[in-house]
Amino acid sequence: MKAKKIPMRTCVITKEKCEKRDLLRIVRTPDGSVIIDPTGKANGRGAYLKKDIEVIKKAEKSKILERVLEVEVPISVYEEAINLCK
Repeated sequence: MKAKKIPMRTCVITKEKCEKRDLLRIVRTPDGSVIIDPTGKANGRGAYLKKDIEVIKKAEKSKILERVLEVEVPISVYEEAINLCK
């Protein structure tokens, strides 16, 4: 039987290729809001972060998500992401 392909994605901070389930997807929805997408299937432009508190803090400090998603990211998104990593 053929092995199922594992989707790989790249973290915007570490540039590591990881399995999709090991990353958090942050999405800018079509209406312009920013959410964390636990299903990985929400509509909109997405960016992936490794599920690591240090990586999330570095993303907040460098404002890389704001550049990738082309919209201002609220602090509550970073706080929610940190809570999901614990």
